[in-house]
Amino acid sequence: MPRIQNHTFDELSIGQQVERSHTVTLGDLQRFADASGDYNPLHTDPEYAASTPFGGCIAHGMFSGGLISATLAMQLPGPGTVYLGQSLSFRQPVRVGDTLTVTLTVSALEPRRQRVTLDCTVVNQAGRKVVTGSAEVIAPAERETVTVERDAIPAG
Repeated sequence: MPRIQNHTFDELSIGQQVERSHTVTLGDLQRFADASGDYNPLHTDPEYAASTPFGGCIAHGMFSGGLISATLAMQLPGPGTVYLGQSLSFRQPVRVGDTLTVTLTVSALEPRRQRVTLDCTVVNQAGRKVVTGSAEVIAPAERETVTVERDAIPAG
């Protein structure tokens, strides 16, 4: 089982950056629809989506937001991060088969409240920006390493 380590507020610096990539599948979109309840056929029905101006299924906008959330939670600042807010602009559609790369860059640090602002950019395999924005989080105060046990999440 993989182990991940967080970055405390005191370890962060302006300009610090991480990247995380993921290739989008139709299964991803179906699981996202199941979790969110958003069954818009533009996202989950290839036949319907083929008849739209997009010509095929596109990802829910917040699917990319979820990839940003995962990067915050798993990499920077990592485990123990508290998500306070996010601003996103969806610039281009994300399609099944796209490989998305999330880049987070520390852009502001507020020591009094341990708050961190991170610029968020998601690009596709062609290097085109598909999502831009920012996130505000509270960074962990204590350094920790945790074991990621995906199957340990209780059902229900």
